Amino acid sequence: MWRWRYVSGPQLHGFRHYKYSAVDTNPLSVYIMQPIWNKIIKIVPLWIAPNLLTFSGFVMILFNYFLISFYDWDYTASGTSPGLVPTWVWLFSAFTTFCAYALDSIDGKHARRTQSSTPLGELFDHGLDSWATSIFVLSFFSVCSRDNGKSGVSVYTMYIYLSIVLFNFMCSHWEKYNTGVLFLPWGYDISQVVLIAAYLLTGTVGVEVWQKPLLFGYYITDVLVILLIGFSLFLSFPQTLYNIHRAHLKKTLKNDSLYEGLLPLVSPLLLFILLTAWVVLSPSNILAKQPRLFLWMVGVAFSNVICKVIICQMSSTRPELFHWFLFPLALVVYAAISGLLGPMEEAVLALFTTLVTAAHVHYGVCVGRQLSEHLNIYIFSLKKRVQD
Repeated sequence: MWRWRYVSGPQLHGFRHYKYSAVDTNPLSVYIMQPIWNKIIKIVPLWIAPNLLTFSGFVMILFNYFLISFYDWDYTASGTSPGLVPTWVWLFSAFTTFCAYALDSIDGKHARRTQSSTPLGELFDHGLDSWATSIFVLSFFSVCSRDNGKSGVSVYTMYIYLSIVLFNFMCSHWEKYNTGVLFLPWGYDISQVVLIAAYLLTGTVGVEVWQKPLLFGYYITDVLVILLIGFSLFLSFPQTLYNIHRAHLKKTLKNDSLYEGLLPLVSPLLLFILLTAWVVLSPSNILAKQPRLFLWMVGVAFSNVICKVIICQMSSTRPELFHWFLFPLALVVYAAISGLLGPMEEAVLALFTTLVTAAHVHYGVCVGRQLSEHLNIYIFSLKKRVQD
């Protein structure tokens, strides 16, 4: 069951020749956070595998998400029942978010410190990041709550917010696919600090702070959404295009043709077209009925699509034009918007979400095992494999 070989022979060969290259120009990261991580890394025992740090951070994010979901499944607790989510949950969320942020920031440093840097470590890190990106956002939605007529955020705004965040993540790896360099996005460090501050503010002051106008009738959530859209449209995406254009002028692009350069964007964009069609045309208004379930499915599907792009980018191979997720999703979306599912739409969403999640976990485990065997290393240990 766990021996499925998702990574092709040419991709395995490409991983052997992969070299990591990244640039970090964010002042918050360079001048404030990096000195903090350099102190924290000193207390990590040398026998701990870097991937164990990465995975521990992801597990903390996941646990925090399910904890919040237990108290606030439909994103209404903070708006209609402010005391339903205990104060300690918000403070615990701040703690787990900081720990996950720290572990994700020091895993690479620890790998270099223990001389155990491998392509598998980078893939493991970025693969989990592609999933964690959506989980961070979905947890935060419980802070501001869904629209209750007076305050909160509509489920459609949640979907747009999540889509923009995932779009930014996609752009970073599309940029690296074309330039060979990962320009670390400014938004990551900023978003983590904002998340931690938001949880601390909610835990100390209460969720009521999100339900009162901040300035000129705008709520804090309105300001955050405006900043996110502005940051994406006027800084992040233009910077991505500029870096690719600069690589073109320097003749250092990894892909000469426009088709090859745009190929990684096809499946992610088709994925969001299908999902948006389901959101807009659903007869039962599926997003309003099951926002947490639908948005979770969006994040998992995106993560799997992007993981395949990351593998192609690291192995210098061509990505597939259409990800296989698109075909069953297209059938489900057609059945839903045409009315064929009728009252079964929610049940089908639950089943499809379960299958997509299971398929993604299976994919991650199999790829990890396949690469660890190919590179003759263990995922969660610094010991070398014994050759048969």
